[in-house]
Amino acid sequence: MVSAPSPAPGGQSVTATEAPGRAAPPLPVKMVVAGGFGVGKTTAVGAISEIRPLTTEAAITEVAAGVDDLSHTPHKTTTTVAMDFGCLTIDDGLKLYLFGTPGQERFGFMWDDLVQGALGGLVIVDTRRLDDCYAAVDYFEHRGIPFAVAVNAFDGHVEHTLDEVRWALDVAESVPVITFDARERGSVRDALLVVLDVALTRAGG
Repeated sequence: MVSAPSPAPGGQSVTATEAPGRAAPPLPVKMVVAGGFGVGKTTAVGAISEIRPLTTEAAITEVAAGVDDLSHTPHKTTTTVAMDFGCLTIDDGLKLYLFGTPGQERFGFMWDDLVQGALGGLVIVDTRRLDDCYAAVDYFEHRGIPFAVAVNAFDGHVEHTLDEVRWALDVAESVPVITFDARERGSVRDALLVVLDVALTRAGG
C-alpha cells in the first residue's frame, strides 16, 4: 500500500511504502470418504464441496447390475469407477481435500493410491446392508488410519441402533459411530469434523 507523500527535512518530500501483509495459506489436509456400493459417498462429497466436485461416474450396465446389489438402490443409474474429489475450507488455517473411493470390490486396487497421505477417513454405512462396509472398516483398521463410522440416515431413519452397528462392525470404542445425512451440507461437515478430531487426537498422542 502506498501512502501520500510526507514532508522531509529541507522541504523535500518522500513517499513511504508499506508492504502488504499476507496471511499464510490454509494447511491442506487429505481425507478419504469410503464405504460400500451406493451408500452415499458421491452424494456426501457433492453436498459439502465448495467447488464443483470431480466425479468419475459411469452408467450401470446390465452386466454390472448383475454383479452389484441394486435391491436397496433401485433408482441408481451410475456408479463411481475411480474416485470423487471435492474440497472444503474449515477456517483460515485448514482446508480439507476429499477423496471418495469406489464402492465395488473390483475397484479396490485403487484404494492404496487414494488413501496415501490421508489424515483420516469417513466410512459411510447403510444399515440395511452392513455386510457391504466390512471391507472398508477392515482396510482402515489394518493400516492404522484414524476413521469414524457414519451411518447414513436414508429416508430419515436407520435400521439399527448405533450400539448395534458398533457391535456388528466390531470396532473399538475409540472409533466414533455417528449418524448423518449425506444430502445435508451441515450434517456432512459435522461428520468430517469428527474424523478430524479423531485424527488430531491420535496425532497428539
